[in-house]
Amino acid sequence: HEATHWTLRAMAKVAGIAASTVQGIWKAHGLSPHRWRHFKLSNDPAFAEKLTTIVGLYVDPPAHAVVLSVDEKSQIQALDRTQPGLPMKKGRAGTMTHDYKRHGTTTLFAALNVLDGTVIAQNMQRHRHQEFIRFLNRIEREVPADKAIHVILDNYAAHKKDKVRA
Repeated sequence: HEATHWTLRAMAKVAGIAASTVQGIWKAHGLSPHRWRHFKLSNDPAFAEKLTTIVGLYVDPPAHAVVLSVDEKSQIQALDRTQPGLPMKKGRAGTMTHDYKRHGTTTLFAALNVLDGTVIAQNMQRHRHQEFIRFLNRIEREVPADKAIHVILDNYAAHKKDKVRA
């Protein structure tokens, strides 16, 4: 059989064993075929080549280079407590008031150095290509001049602007 997804009963029937036996085997191996996750395959003809290049940067970063995995988190609520928390006491969790003051939203730009785990991060008020360019300029200032910089990005629209690619 060439099925890619099995029900408990279908597998038991094909294997000639009880459904409870199949269930026990699945449980022993941590399998949950009734749970699904969706994903999307790329239709880019150069996908395999790009994937190999990116994985290669993670697994074996080039000498004299810095490999940075860059991402953004937008719409972060900038909150501040209205009162300070109470002093901590031995054996008790810290306490603070439930009310807070809103200070709008912010965007966090972050670049993870995949070799040593260090992070270059910056908060900005907006999430446009102009802010992204400012963050890239910061990366360039912080990475030693004798190092080549490899940046791994997602396909967010701001990353594709001509001014960003320049």
